[in-house]
Amino acid sequence: MITVKGLTKTYGKGEAAARALRDVTFTINSGEMVSITGPSGGGKSTLLHVLAGIESCDSGEIWIGDAPIHQWDDRKIAKLRLAKMGFVFQAYHLVPVLNAWENTALPLIASGVPANKAKTRALEALKEVGLEGKAKQYPGALSGGQNQRVAIARAIVGKPAILWADEPTGALDTETSEQIIGMLEMLNRHHGTTIVMVTHDPLVANRASRSIRLQNGRVVHDGGGLQ
Repeated sequence: MITVKGLTKTYGKGEAAARALRDVTFTINSGEMVSITGPSGGGKSTLLHVLAGIESCDSGEIWIGDAPIHQWDDRKIAKLRLAKMGFVFQAYHLVPVLNAWENTALPLIASGVPANKAKTRALEALKEVGLEGKAKQYPGALSGGQNQRVAIARAIVGKPAILWADEPTGALDTETSEQIIGMLEMLNRHHGTTIVMVTHDPLVANRASRSIRLQNGRVVHDGGGLQ
């Protein structure tokens, strides 16, 4: 599903240059739930953004299935993201003037789904994350955990093959974090969604079936447990 070969990424030039990724190579199979861990500044979020095509790499290859996104332009990658990817971030990134179902429907509307069909599918996604009674609530009226559930509903409404999650529990308390990770596990088990999540929390990371640890931009561990 996801193949990475010799990936490098540098910010800045000359003496100010910072190597964020250094010869990163691995494969993630379809249906895996993988955590990306490591110290702050180790390249975790950069790796996620490069894999998703949000940022470009300097060199190396990124294959999503048979799609060589390292060779594609931004427009082509954007179409692939709409068709096959969902995103969950620590900061939720919900639109404050839109209610829960409207926020959830945004990816569908962006891909050209008619408004009435987009609303129906958004309500189904909210029900799946346990928010069927909050569809008309705005982000300011919801708790942090509820807003993250809306973000998950938005991420899955298009039934993506891959869900990228960047510190999805970073702003949540322990109990709410448990609920959010439980939802991600459910999506992985019941729908076969490939999940790749960045986390600094070892309790969250150990819920994944596999952990990739980065340090100074390099893969220093790739396996079933943390080191």
